[in-house]
Amino acid sequence: MDQHREQWSSKLGFILAAAGSAIGLGAIWKFPYVAGTTGGGAFFLVFLLFTVVIGLPILLAEFTIGRGSQKDAVRAYQFFAPGTNWHWLGKMGMAASFILLSFYSVVGGWIFIYLYNTITGKLAGLTEQDYGQLFSTSISQPYTAVGAQFIFIAVTIWIVAQGVQKGIERANQIMMPALFISFIILIIRSVTLEGASEGIAFFLLPDFSALNSKTILYALGQSFFALSVGISVMVTYSSYLSKTESLPKSASVIVLMNIFISLLAGLAIFPAVFSLGMEPTEGPGLLFVVLPAVFDQMPYGMIFLSIFLLLFLFATLTSAFSMLEIIVAAIAKDDASKRKKITWITGFFVFLAGIPSALSFGVLDDVLIFNKSIFDAADFLVSNILLPIGALAISLFVAYKIPKHSLFNEIRTGTGKAKLIFAIWYFLIRYIVPAAIIIVFLDVIGFWKWLF
Repeated sequence: MDQHREQWSSKLGFILAAAGSAIGLGAIWKFPYVAGTTGGGAFFLVFLLFTVVIGLPILLAEFTIGRGSQKDAVRAYQFFAPGTNWHWLGKMGMAASFILLSFYSVVGGWIFIYLYNTITGKLAGLTEQDYGQLFSTSISQPYTAVGAQFIFIAVTIWIVAQGVQKGIERANQIMMPALFISFIILIIRSVTLEGASEGIAFFLLPDFSALNSKTILYALGQSFFALSVGISVMVTYSSYLSKTESLPKSASVIVLMNIFISLLAGLAIFPAVFSLGMEPTEGPGLLFVVLPAVFDQMPYGMIFLSIFLLLFLFATLTSAFSMLEIIVAAIAKDDASKRKKITWITGFFVFLAGIPSALSFGVLDDVLIFNKSIFDAADFLVSNILLPIGALAISLFVAYKIPKHSLFNEIRTGTGKAKLIFAIWYFLIRYIVPAAIIIVFLDVIGFWKWLF
């Protein structure tokens, strides 16, 4: 272990940070709207399957690379495969994190906008249609959208610049528990709205006629996005983990927390969507249109909405920390004296890269890339191309480049029934995970139709 390298102060600190990275916008913002546009309950079922059978093994694979090497995402691959080109996998992860954070920070900016609107009373007493119009108007104003994005990036930079323990870990220990509590309150109100049962059925009762290659690809992409796997973020985070902690236990807890939050997000959103007569296919703005309408139905609703938005902001920031950290850690190479400078410079360039996404709902809304807005194109590139490719490469790297005994040594630490767990995981990561990712990709590009 590098004596100058930071570590998490506890296992709980690591789990909350990793879960914060995984949960964030992936489970709370993105999951409901992707589920709403790609089949509801059918999507949720496929998402669960992919998360457990593919996402969990890859998460554990990233943990073994990071904790085993105790190095950043680029040097970790060099550690296990010196003199090869595998370190480009870490660099691809840095690039994907850069793109991801650039459009992710736009959504973080929307939360700041809504916090302001809530505190100033602009959201009180509106009709359901008014909420949709307000959202469209808010994100289409260039100075507002870019300014809010800048504030979000600045907060992210400031916390990451403080370091692993004093910045990232300390923030997560406050933010994550508070988020769970606020979600429970929101769900109680949502499921007791008149007509909520239709939304519960849409989310929890799968309609298999809704399943198609798009649903399956988006479920695969969401399972990666929601767990922050495929871009070596978890390689970086696990490199700060003590050698005494159990990797399978940590990975399992993070996956269960992520599934639980996704379930809570669906139960908070879909009953309200159907109760209020809205469409679940609203898209990226679903959360910002539905939640204010739900809270407006509650006594002191705007106060509760302010609290939820603040916690939602916290969850969003915890994910942003991990995206910036993978880039900063790789550039700083454990030199603490360079950390703050690198963090601010990197964050500034992320902000610049995100401006087109911030403007894609307003002055640049007529600019399309493969029939997608700049924002949606960036999202599709990361979620449905870079994350699956990265996940495939990581599974192959672990299965075929790292000695089996080295993997077992990482897995068995602090783990009961280590041989059985290792055997199952090794089989999945060596055969099932790569095959499943390849099959889904070939289906999406129409390979099977062409072949048959």
